[in-house]
Amino acid sequence: MKVGMISLGCPKNQVSAEQMLYLLREAGHDIVIDMDEAEAIVVNTCAFIEDAKQEAINTILEAAGFKKTGSLKYLIVTGCLAQLYGAEVMDELPEADALVGVGSCEEIVDVLNRVEAGERPVVIGDNSAPVSECRRIISTGPAWAYLLIAEGCDNCCSYCVIPRIRGRFRSRAPEKILAEAEKLASFGYRELILVAQDLTRYGQDIPGWSLARLLRGLCEIDGVDWIRLHYLYPHELTDELIEVIAEEPKIVKYLDIPIQHINDRILKLMNRRDTGAEIRALFKKLRERIPGLVLRTSLISGLPGEGEAEFEELCEFLREAKIERAGVFPFSPEEGTPAARMEFVDGETARERAGQIQLLQAGIMDEWEASLIGKTVDAICDGYDRETGEPVGRAYFDSPGIDGAMVFTGEASPGDILRAEIISAGDGVLKGKVV
Repeated sequence: MKVGMISLGCPKNQVSAEQMLYLLREAGHDIVIDMDEAEAIVVNTCAFIEDAKQEAINTILEAAGFKKTGSLKYLIVTGCLAQLYGAEVMDELPEADALVGVGSCEEIVDVLNRVEAGERPVVIGDNSAPVSECRRIISTGPAWAYLLIAEGCDNCCSYCVIPRIRGRFRSRAPEKILAEAEKLASFGYRELILVAQDLTRYGQDIPGWSLARLLRGLCEIDGVDWIRLHYLYPHELTDELIEVIAEEPKIVKYLDIPIQHINDRILKLMNRRDTGAEIRALFKKLRERIPGLVLRTSLISGLPGEGEAEFEELCEFLREAKIERAGVFPFSPEEGTPAARMEFVDGETARERAGQIQLLQAGIMDEWEASLIGKTVDAICDGYDRETGEPVGRAYFDSPGIDGAMVFTGEASPGDILRAEIISAGDGVLKGKVV
């Protein structure tokens, strides 16, 4: 059968999609990119916030349209939306022919067989089961790949549904991670992006292991030249871990540390374990101990407890901290979370505040990028522009699909890690001369 895959949401979801693609191909199915050709489509959904749920629903309905306009016979919904709502998805979306939760992705082939036999299965397994060690088809390009090191989350922030969807935190066995990293390096992937709901907890459930120790092992692998970290919980950033990041040249000096807010009362209401003062002190320590560090964070506007004074405190923090990369989201009250039962501003106000933060942050980022002109930085070539044929990629401070990009003048091939002099900057796109 010809099978198409549409994967939404975070890198962890992308890894699950890649595993399902491998299993489907091993079972003899053909993987197709053109959904018009697909006889079966798998929609791997996200359900982190309301906008993500709506995107998932719209994507499912759009995919179902290929039953009329294309070759589609079967539509399978997998991932977070399936895990969170179970059979309710099948009731509300009769276009779906099967449902597979996040803990059951390895059953995708059996599910497709059952659908072919006329069933309408709902398969929701244990979302706290050991992390899948299934092989996968890398879908991210020739230069870089994700490396999943843990699943689930025990932080239980009061606004977040991730623990309900992804289950309890559990680390992958270090020998499995190191073996996969060696295999990826042998295939030519120069940059490995470590992903988990919380990287900094890695190894807490494995005696003698920690993220710092794992990073030391990964840095010893020949062929791996860049190691990028997504996401680091600020409370768990120990001095030992900071030293490893500072000392190891292969660890990209770009850290993604979601803080969500800076006001103490809001942080406490959100069940975060840091105070505003601790976050400020951490960022100061990181910049002092890691030369060339670029910080990325995530922020939420309109959280419970946020009035005008608390919002201004957040804006003032951003003016002071000058974080180079940031994403901001309006608060989304998720059903079943403690935060949804608290008092918070209306959605329009939350969106307006998010827009103000985006505007403020855009100015900070533009000013910083302009200061880079004339400087030479490490960069990686991801491929070629489809229209111009020019080599394109990223500076070390840009994560793929999240931050900016770089267009190179001079020769560069996919996978090349090089030095580039920045000759222009604008709208998140840098132009770099290969030196």
